[in-house]
Amino acid sequence: MRLCSLYSGSSGNCVYVGSDHTSLLIDVGVSMKKVVTALEEMDVKPEELKGILITHEHSDHIQGLGVFLRKYGIPVYATAKTLEAISRYKGLGKVDFSLFHGIEPEKSFAIDDLWVKPVSIWHDAVDPVCYTVTDGDKKVSVATDMGDYDSHIVDALSGSDAMLIEANHDIRMLEVGPYPYELKKRILGKYGHLCNEKGGQLVRELLNDHIKGIYLGHLSKENNFPDLAYEAVKGELYGNPYSNDVRDFNMMVADRFGRSPVIEC
Repeated sequence: MRLCSLYSGSSGNCVYVGSDHTSLLIDVGVSMKKVVTALEEMDVKPEELKGILITHEHSDHIQGLGVFLRKYGIPVYATAKTLEAISRYKGLGKVDFSLFHGIEPEKSFAIDDLWVKPVSIWHDAVDPVCYTVTDGDKKVSVATDMGDYDSHIVDALSGSDAMLIEANHDIRMLEVGPYPYELKKRILGKYGHLCNEKGGQLVRELLNDHIKGIYLGHLSKENNFPDLAYEAVKGELYGNPYSNDVRDFNMMVADRFGRSPVIEC
C-alpha cells in the first residue's frame, strides 16, 4: 500500500491511495493539471485510476473534480447527500452523472482489490466522512475536516499503517487573527476543524508498533505554520508507549503546494 498527499491545506486537498494493482484519489480540490503532474511524478497514469473518493462538498475538496471527470471519466464515490450537493456546485460544470456512485457511512465496499470504509465525522457539510482503505493486509486512513472525534472514529482508524490526520490551526493565532467572529466560532466548534493539539491527541490514540508514516494535514494558511503544527503534535505525543522520538513514526507535515514524500507500507 502507498499513501501520498498530493496537496493538503485550506486552499486545496488531494490524496493518493494505492496498492500494487489499484489506484484511488481522495478528493480533487486543486486543478486537474496539478493533480496529473503530481501523479506522473509517482509514475501513476491518471486514466488508470479506479475511483475518486469524496469526503464532502466544500470547494477545497472538489474544485478540480469537474474538469478531471470530463477528461478521464473516473468513477466517483461519496454519500448520496454529498453527491447531491456536488451536483449543485457551480464550479462542477457538465459531467456524466452516471459516474457518481452513492455509498453509505460505516459500510465498507470494494474497489478492485481494495476495501474502502467511509466513517461519519463532524463537520459543517451535508454528510461528511473520513476514509480507511485496506488491501486486507495493510491499512491507511485519511481524516481531516472535523471539529472533534470520539471513540467510534478512533476505533475505525485504529490499526492504520499510514495516516493523514488534520492539524488545521493554532488556537491562539486563530483567536487574534483577522477572521470574523462567526468564522472563528465555526472553526473552533464541534463542526469545524481540529486544532494542532487536538490533532496530536488523535494521533496519539492511533499510534501502534507498525506505523510507517503520519502526515499532518489540512493546515490553515492564515492560522498555522508547518513547524508550529509539527511541534504541537510532537508535544502531545510525549510519553506515548511506543517512542518519544517522532522520527520513529516518520511524521511529517503534508505539503500545501505539491506532492509530499510517499509513505510505503
